[in-house]
Parts: sequence; C-alpha cells; structure tokens
Amino acid sequence: MCLKYLKNEEANESYRQMCLEVVVTFAETAPAMMRKESSKYISPLVVQVLELMASIEDQDDWSSEDDPDDSDQENMNVMAESALDRLACGLGGKTVLPHILSNVSTMLSNPNWKFRHAALMAISAVGEGCHKQMQPMLQDILDGILNFLQDPNPRVRYAVCNAIGQMAADFAPTFQKKFHDKIVPSILLLLDDNSNPRVQAHAGAALVNFCEDCPKRTLLSYMDQMMIKLENILQARIADLMAGGSRKLVLEQIVTTIASVADTCEGSFVKFYDHLMPCLKQIISNAVSPELKLLRGKTIECVSLIGLAVGSDKFLADASEVMDLMLATHNKDEKLAEDDPQTSYLISSWARMCKIMGKQFEQYLPLVIGPVLNAASMRPEVALVDNDEMGTMPEASDWQFVPLGEQQNFGIKTAGLEDKASACEMLVCYARELKTGFAPYAEDVVKLMVPLLKFYFHDNVRIAAAQSLPCLLECAETRGAEYLQHMWTYICPELLGAIDAEPESDVAAEMYEALGKCIELLGTGSLSDRWMRDLLLILEKNLNKHFENEIVRFERRTDEDYDEIVEEKLAMEDTDDVYKLSKMTDILHALFITYKTDFFQYFDLIVHQFAKLLETNKSSSDHQWGLCVFDDLIEFCGPGCAKYQEFFLQPMVGYVTDYNSEVRQAAIYGCGVLGMCGGPSFAGVCAEIMPFLLQVINSPEARHSDNISATENAVSAIAKILEYNSTAVNVDEILPHWLCNLPVSEDVDEAPFVYGYLCKLIENHHPIVLGANNSNIPSLIRIITEAFFRDAIDRKHSVAQRMIMIARQIQSNEEVFNACLAVLNPEQIKTLQSILAVDN
Repeated sequence: MCLKYLKNEEANESYRQMCLEVVVTFAETAPAMMRKESSKYISPLVVQVLELMASIEDQDDWSSEDDPDDSDQENMNVMAESALDRLACGLGGKTVLPHILSNVSTMLSNPNWKFRHAALMAISAVGEGCHKQMQPMLQDILDGILNFLQDPNPRVRYAVCNAIGQMAADFAPTFQKKFHDKIVPSILLLLDDNSNPRVQAHAGAALVNFCEDCPKRTLLSYMDQMMIKLENILQARIADLMAGGSRKLVLEQIVTTIASVADTCEGSFVKFYDHLMPCLKQIISNAVSPELKLLRGKTIECVSLIGLAVGSDKFLADASEVMDLMLATHNKDEKLAEDDPQTSYLISSWARMCKIMGKQFEQYLPLVIGPVLNAASMRPEVALVDNDEMGTMPEASDWQFVPLGEQQNFGIKTAGLEDKASACEMLVCYARELKTGFAPYAEDVVKLMVPLLKFYFHDNVRIAAAQSLPCLLECAETRGAEYLQHMWTYICPELLGAIDAEPESDVAAEMYEALGKCIELLGTGSLSDRWMRDLLLILEKNLNKHFENEIVRFERRTDEDYDEIVEEKLAMEDTDDVYKLSKMTDILHALFITYKTDFFQYFDLIVHQFAKLLETNKSSSDHQWGLCVFDDLIEFCGPGCAKYQEFFLQPMVGYVTDYNSEVRQAAIYGCGVLGMCGGPSFAGVCAEIMPFLLQVINSPEARHSDNISATENAVSAIAKILEYNSTAVNVDEILPHWLCNLPVSEDVDEAPFVYGYLCKLIENHHPIVLGANNSNIPSLIRIITEAFFRDAIDRKHSVAQRMIMIARQIQSNEEVFNACLAVLNPEQIKTLQSILAVDN
C-alpha cells in the first residue's frame, strides 16, 4: 500500500512522505524480515526512492546563491535521499546495492540533469550502509563520478563534489591512499568554477573531507598545488569583499579548507604562513558587520588551526595581536548574543590559543572564561507534548522527541547543545594546559561539571564533565591538601553514581578512565572504605552485564534471522562492550599502582569475576583484558601476587602461544613482569615459560606486522627473566637465541628493558655476547645503531646514554671501530656519527 501511494504523483505530498517514512522505519526496525521479502519489495522501493530524488525543482539562480536557504530540507527529493541512506544502513549493502547500481547507471546517461544529479547524490548517500560491498568497486565508482566533472549543469557538478567528499569520508583512508592522483586534480579543477559559487564552495568542502583523513605524506606531495589555488581564490574574494562586494559563501569555505590543509600538513605548512596570516588578520579586522560574523568566526578558527600547525615558535609573534582581534568584538559588546555565529568558533579557538601560548594565555583567562562558562551552563529547553502538538511547535525542526507511551512525547530543543558540549571540552583544555594557572576557576568549574555527569541530553557533555575532574583536581593541588580533599569529597560519590547509572558504554568508559586518573593523582587516601566497596559493586555489576551481553549476542547468532548484516551490528556492540571492559581494567591498574598489596582485602571480593575473563570459553578480548588485570597485580604487588597464582598462572602460561596476537602479548608481558617482580618463588615457573617464549620469537611469522608487538614483548620478557630470575634457567643456552632477535624497535615501552640488559651484558664482558676475541662487537654496534636509527629509544633515556657510552668506548679502538663501520650501511653510519657527537 505504501509503495502504491509513493508512485502516485497526484497524491498529497505529506501522505507520500509519511508512506516513505513507514517503509524506511520498517527497514530499520525489522530488517531481517524485510530482507526475506526483498525480491518482492526492495527493487520497486529503490526505483521509487531514486525517482523521488530526481523530483528536484528548477531554480535559475541556484548556482550563484550566496546564502543558500536550508528550507528545502522538507522537500521530497531531500527526504528521499535521507531515506536511501537509512535503507542502506538498515538493510545492508548486500540487499540494496545491486538495485541501486543497476538504476544509477541508467540515470547517469539520462539527458535530464535531474536524474544525473539524483544518481550522483545516491552514490553519496549509500556509502555508509554499503561500505563493505562498495569497497572492492571504488575504482569503477570513482571513474564513473569523474566523468561528470565538466557536466554542463552546475547542480550536477555540485553533486560530483558531494560524491567525492562523502566517499573521502566514508572510505578513508583507503580512498585517499589509492586514488589521490585522480581526486586532487579533479577537486582543483572544480575549484576553478568562479562563475558558480556554490560549486566552487562545495569543491572546497570536498577537499576538507579529503584532507581530514589523508596520510600526511600523501597530502604534502600536493600541498603546493592546493595552496597556490586556495590562496588565489582567497585573495580574489577578499579583494571583492573590500571593494564593497557582499559575496561571502566561497570565502567562508576557503578559509575552512586552508585550515584543514594546515591541520594535516602541520609544520610543513610554515612556508605559507607569512603571506597568509596578513590576509586572514585583514578578514578578522574588517568582517564586523552582522552578515559577515560567520566568516569572521571561521577565519578565527583558521588562524588558530594554522597556529597549532606551525607551532608556537613561529606563531607566538602574532599570538597577542590575534588574541586582541578575537576579543575586539567581545570587549566592545561585553557579551556575545546567544545566537552569534562567532561564539562556537571563538570558544574553540581560544582553547587552541591556550595550547599554543601556554602560560602566556593566563592573562586572557579573565576575558574569555565568561563566554565559555555561559555556553557550558546553557540549559536546554524541554517540553512534554501530545502527538498532535508536535508538528505545530514553533521551530519544530530544532526539536527532538522521544515517545512516552502512545500519546505523549518528551521533547528537547537541540539548538545550543553542540555549543554547550564544545564549551565543556574547552574548559577541560584550559584546566589540562594551564594547571595551577586555572586554579582560581577550578571550584566554579567543578560545581558546573559534576552535575553535568548526568546530563543525558548529550553524550559529549558527560564525557567532557568526566574528563575535566582529574584536571581540576590537579589545578586545585596548589590550594593545599585540605582543600583538595574537600573538592574530592564533593566529586567522588557523584562520579561513582554517574558511572553506575550511565546508559552508554562509551561514556561509562570515559568515566572509568577519569576515576582511574583521580585515584592515581590522589594516592592511597583517595577512596574511603565505603567508596571502595561502592566501586567494587559497580565493577561487579558491570562485569555481570558484560557476560550477559556476550550470552545475548551468542544467542542472536543462532537466531533464524541471523545474517551478515546482523553480525555487523553484533560486532559493533561487541566493540563497545570491549572498550568499556578495557577502561574497567584500567581502574584495577590505578588501584594496584596506588594501593599495591593493601588493595588485596578488596580484590578478594572481586577476583573471581576477573578470573572468569580467563576461562577458555571466553572471547579473545576477555582473555586479553583479564590478563592485563593480573599483569598489573604482578607488576605492582611483587611477590605478594603469589596469593592469587591459582587464578592467573596456568592461563597466563597457556596463552603465551595463543593464536590471537593481543592475547599473546598480554600473556607474554605478564610472564616478563613475573620474572622481574614475582620473586624467587617463581624461578621454576620462569624456567617452564622459557621454551614457550623461544617458540614465539623463533616463529617464521614472528616479524609479521600483526605479530611484531607480541614478539618484541617476548624478547623483553626473556631479558627480564634472564636478568632478574634466572636461577633455574641455563642463561648461556638462551642468550644466542635472544641476541639473534635484536634489535627491537616497535615497542618503545619494552626497548629500555631489552637494551638495558644488553648494556649490562656488554659492560660485564659476557663472553657469549662479546664472542671469541670480541668478534661480535661489530654486530653489537649494528644493533645499537639500528635502535637509534629506528627511534626505538629516546636518546636522553639513561639506557640510551649507556648505549652511547659503549659506542664511544669502541670508537677509541680504531681497528675495532673500522670493523664496525664495515658492517653498517650509509644510513646507519650517519646515525652512528650523530650519536657519537659530543652534545649527546
């Protein structure tokens, strides 16, 4: 019936829109059922939606509009485009993409521009939902899009920009890596469309999407071409504006595009700084009329992003002037209007300026903190309305509604929520960057942020509120221990309550991380007995929920409606669950590092839950994070960990050779810290572990990219056992195998342990390491040199200094040193010369 109404062009448009919504909602809420009937409904539905997308109205002045009206969001063609996106996400690419492609190919050859436009917009719309199916055919799809670069109709060219930009976002970074040589010249060609501002501006927007996830090295190869084009457009549009012109659309987009290029190219962008900055400051100074406020805001954003890119050394000379320009409007008007488009740009840019200027930014805090606190304190407008009232509410498009039963709905006005979230994030930035310099504002901000832990209207507000707490406590340290404890007494019960009540796993994960940082900052006095027990109850509740979710997902995989689309959604749920689990284990890390064995009285209450993660029937992710808990137990509690060996020892040894590299790495790390911290009672265990560690490093696939971290952890674990707990191990038998697996360079955390042990062996003139008549010295120098060449260890690290000292001692023997040089390649020789320089 719905399809019949959709086809009827004489039917009331609102009824047709309602029918479309019914079908799409069905696809979203009962996708498996709809897929079963796909042969009957999907094909005609896709045809009808694509035809509706082509029902776009002619508009003679469309391409030259400088202030496009957003009122067309309710038009049928726009709603149809949204419907196609939702259908693809709901039903999946395997179901809908064949029908879409078969129709799109015909529409692209249609002489009517509306069908070509609709076809290109369709490609833009379905990338997210059809990601897996479109990935292998990206080359053909892109070639098809680029055929319309010079289409005679500007709206078709606009759709080309839209498709390129959306695919750059949906398929990043593969899209950029594979097709940059086609995409960049195409966008630059579209940027030449001076007579059609909307096309030119949209090409700039496509370039932003391309840059955001483009590998830096790739973008640098095009940076000069891009910037020559963008600077020319910028200067031409500024000249037009200064001459009294009112066209601003392209200029607004170009400053955003320049900011995106700078953000990706970072320090390499400095070559454009000196001739760009005066132009941008000119815009900020002169774009003061109401219609230019958005342009001014975007230019302020651009300047701050360029400042971050080029670094404080280059930017500080302009920083004070830029801050004065930013504050000019604010100081004059005293308070920015709530709907001033500059506000969000100013708030974000002030935070970037804070990062660049550091302590020097403190002088501006009294001037900027007011607008930021006002935005962060914004109270959203809410309402309880009947069904028939929803459509008649003023500015209905700005509201979101949640049904409460059959007749009533809870509504919230969403305008301002993004600005509120952004302001909260900026407060986090100020507290993190300025530390004690932010102390005068810490109390007020804590009183603002703690209630926002339960601001359920916006996830990012709650995340920012949680992230602010450890930073604010650090700010408050300067006020003394009593004041700090008073602040924490206010924070802790509210944070625990928020974690317990949090419905979103990703937000709860951030709250756990914040709590862990607070515990580590405050030390052993951070949690009272009551708070500790409350925390353990929350952890137990969440672990039980984690296990229940795993069972539910297992059952859904045996359901009759299970298919690959359902699996994709289950995999996403699993990813969210695992991320939350990882942050829960971070809490245990904070507790062990802070309380050490004093935590045992509480760990006894929950150890069985974490041991459950190690059971063989659990997932690899459970194994990995369960092992991490016991790794921390061993590392920070030393020989006391023996109390719990019945829970961790057998699984840890068994998982050293697990098929999953992340599980292997966690188990291997545990074996290493067991050797280093576990004490002599584990000497026999260390001897039992050694063959498994050798099996890992000697595997033919040991150096594969998926395995390298686990392999280098095994090299480090062997070093820790040999150095700290080798009484039951034949060291001389193991050393040759260990030396053959040097250097290590991927795991910078483990490198100091490996190279520290190597230095100790060399310094002690171990015969196996040095070889007969010191024959191994050239190989040892090559290992040391390669470690520095690969940046495996910071040159200022104490172990690095020992490595450099060894190299210098060998340098004093000309004959031996020349033998060393003979085994090095030119890059290694250059590296060796640099580390032997006097200033190291």
